[in-house]
Amino acid sequence: MKKYVAFLRGINISGKNKISMTELKREFEAAGFFEVSTYLNSGNVVFAADTVDTRGVIENMLADKFGLYIPVYVIAMDELKAILAEAPEWWNVGDKDQYDNLIFILSADTPDDLCNLVGEPSEGLEKIQIYHNVVFWTFDKKSYRKCNWWKKTASTGIAEKLTIRTANTLKKVVR
Repeated sequence: MKKYVAFLRGINISGKNKISMTELKREFEAAGFFEVSTYLNSGNVVFAADTVDTRGVIENMLADKFGLYIPVYVIAMDELKAILAEAPEWWNVGDKDQYDNLIFILSADTPDDLCNLVGEPSEGLEKIQIYHNVVFWTFDKKSYRKCNWWKKTASTGIAEKLTIRTANTLKKVVR
């Protein structure tokens, strides 16, 4: 049995796509997953499974049990830890003026495709670095509204292609 992390996109944000974490945990278990735990209220689920198609099972369960089509990004825990071990030196260094994120791509797009869609990061305000199938992204908290990536990753045509987790959330998930 292998350990995984599922990141559910866009739940419990501004009162939309509400799902109780207690109910979510119960439905994951009912779907055949083991050692299920949730982190925060934004759709971070750690679980063990002996099946390969975890994403399909989870997306179908969300539609059947909650009536919501929620895109899900599933990654093996060991793969997530390996990715975090390769973070750029400027990412998650404890600078309280910076906001550190990891972007997971839900669509068939590659990280290069995403970078081409969003464009260059705002010089001096944000940094990005592609690593395999994710993008490390850091921006200046005080100037976030001036950041190209901050504006564009939330825009129609791009936002639905990805899900973003903060470094702090990822620390809690991989414990």
